[in-house]
Amino acid sequence: MNTYYARTVEGKPKSAWQTLPEHLDRVADRASAYANAFGSRDWGHCAGLWHDLGKYSTEFQAKLDGKQIQFEHSGVGAAFASGKHKERGLPLAFAIAAHHAGLADFFNSEPGFPKPLKERLNDNGALMQELSQLFPSQIVNQQIPELPQFLSVPQTKERNEREAYQRRMEFWIRFLFSALVDADRLDSEEFCQPEKTSKRGLFPNIKTLSERIDSYIESIQATLSASVKDSPVNQTRQYVANACREAASHAQGAFTLTVPTGGGKTLSAMSFALHHAQLHNLRRVIVVIPYTSIIEQNAEVYRKALGTEAVVEHQSSLDPKERRAMYGEEITSRAELASENWDAPVIVTTTVQFFESLFSNRPSRCRKLHNVAGSVIVLDEVQTLPPAFLHSILDALNELVRSYRCSVVLSTATPPSLRWRAGFELGLRDCREIAPSPQQLASQLKRVEYVWPDDDARELEPANLASELARHSQVLAIVHRREDARLTAQHLEAFAKDGSVHHLSALMCPAHRSQTLDEIKKTLGRGAPCRVVSTQLVEAGVDVDFPLVYRALGGLDSIVQAAGRCNREGRIDRGKMIVFRARSAPPRGTPRRALGITESLLREHGGTLDLNDPVIFEDYFRMLYFAEDLDAKGIQTLRQEFRFASVSREFQLIEDGFTHSVVVPFGNASARLDELRRLGPTRETTRGLQAFTVNIYPDAFQKLSNAGALQEILEGTWAVTGIFSGLYDKKYGLVVGDELLSHVEGLIV
Repeated sequence: MNTYYARTVEGKPKSAWQTLPEHLDRVADRASAYANAFGSRDWGHCAGLWHDLGKYSTEFQAKLDGKQIQFEHSGVGAAFASGKHKERGLPLAFAIAAHHAGLADFFNSEPGFPKPLKERLNDNGALMQELSQLFPSQIVNQQIPELPQFLSVPQTKERNEREAYQRRMEFWIRFLFSALVDADRLDSEEFCQPEKTSKRGLFPNIKTLSERIDSYIESIQATLSASVKDSPVNQTRQYVANACREAASHAQGAFTLTVPTGGGKTLSAMSFALHHAQLHNLRRVIVVIPYTSIIEQNAEVYRKALGTEAVVEHQSSLDPKERRAMYGEEITSRAELASENWDAPVIVTTTVQFFESLFSNRPSRCRKLHNVAGSVIVLDEVQTLPPAFLHSILDALNELVRSYRCSVVLSTATPPSLRWRAGFELGLRDCREIAPSPQQLASQLKRVEYVWPDDDARELEPANLASELARHSQVLAIVHRREDARLTAQHLEAFAKDGSVHHLSALMCPAHRSQTLDEIKKTLGRGAPCRVVSTQLVEAGVDVDFPLVYRALGGLDSIVQAAGRCNREGRIDRGKMIVFRARSAPPRGTPRRALGITESLLREHGGTLDLNDPVIFEDYFRMLYFAEDLDAKGIQTLRQEFRFASVSREFQLIEDGFTHSVVVPFGNASARLDELRRLGPTRETTRGLQAFTVNIYPDAFQKLSNAGALQEILEGTWAVTGIFSGLYDKKYGLVVGDELLSHVEGLIV
């Protein structure tokens, strides 16, 4: 055979097909350019040049001709790389063997895992030898490069050094894999769908965005009245913004931005990131946020500042149809394409998306990783990162700073919990504070008086709490559990019969919560009575402003976040934050341990804590992390053993199977379910339902199922429909508690 092909064009002669040498060369060129971002250009070239060598087989060519043949082609290139230099070729072998099936463990084989690499190499060794005589000379003569300088083998034989080196190697293989996957996907797209390729990369550059954010911040100041402009809150915000612009010229590395709630972190952090990226020739800014509610809020702020077309919001709950209606087809399509590989100047994403991608083995998730290199990464609300994964998270962040030209910003309202220090050596190293004197900033922005519970203070039950709340016109109460929120709000409605009571919990679907928050903000803006009972979901980043906040005693970081909803804009001299003892405890695990530590600190400090004192938070986080297993799933050991598939399975910030998603009858959920039935599970139909889902625990799911209240629309998609629609309350959300049975009986009757 004189000509070998990589892919066909349906309905066209072979002269229109893509030849294999052309494909290998084009992928090699792309992958080398992508890998150059982390000092591995020649490695990317080898990966691209060798990734499809199995397509030289007669079986694959016959498959292209239409023969019904099952043939796995990527193992040949992996065997070729391994055969070139067994040990040094293994990184390429891992990446090449995985570019369709996903990164495998080297030895381990479990149901649902890709076949182990060692087995793949053994299976393809003989075929590789047979096909090697067909390979062009440029492939045969291509040698495996020397390792990048940052992967120099440690001279010491210390176990810790050796294990750290293995983790750095494992991390690098992920990035090499990413460069290959993206190069291969984009070459295929350019050949088969050139119209799609033409829509990529049409974004403003970093310099333009730096100028835009400066203009936007200046325009905000220009519209303020003289009294607001001269207020202490606004003066502090200006100070923070200026400090961020000045700090942007600092050398790359790790930074902290410790600014109390209301200090303007959202825009100031972006200003620092864009100017820092421009000055250091970095490629993008990635903002990582823990909750989708904050992402939606902050992404909208960034769109106003930088332009709708400049911001790519990547999160699972986005509704493509809604986005098209809001921003138009062109901008939405461009953002969807950029979400595949993060080839955009500003990415706003979730903590789950960012970190699970870093430790994934799946091609679709890892595809974006090479574009993380050379970025400014802003981690918002860093205190919310789950302690059970901190060891691997911090290891990855330190490596991104050390070897991948990244700068990392820890943005928080509390003294940074993840900074390296004595007693917490695995933290982010050599952190520099962007806005000097965080303690002074906290004093300047002090707008809240804390009232701590006495040792003999009674524990408030929902009815008692509601009685207290009813005495105030505008008040927010934050409780531990969904059931507490519902019961307290119901009691409060009995006391305050003026329609002023609002309820927020995760038993309400996202669309319902957003609607309720909009109503709350409008009511507060009118100065009308507004009494809100919520779970912790209102704490982090939700932009509401109450003169009085009640918060069930819990972790100090949660208490400070709750205080950020009190006198947020400084409209009164001092807001009041009342911390009370609740009858019910927080959920098991970290929240309950955090409560115990706060109680211990209160006893140690005589019943009162000065939350402007950074030493308090140093003690709090030290005690919290000491009580936790910071590598509860053994991720670091799995990484050292190059068990990529096992790492991906274990690194789940939200555990699979812990909750069930149920579609509830709110808004146009019914129309979206009809689309799902008609069109099947597509990206648009599944994402269109996200705004109307509630996550419930297995016991609640079982109760609803036993009652006959759940209908399986398609496999794995459950909905509350028909006569059971009454189980979704327009104020309280889905009924799942002890009152479920009586509700069901009432609906049936």
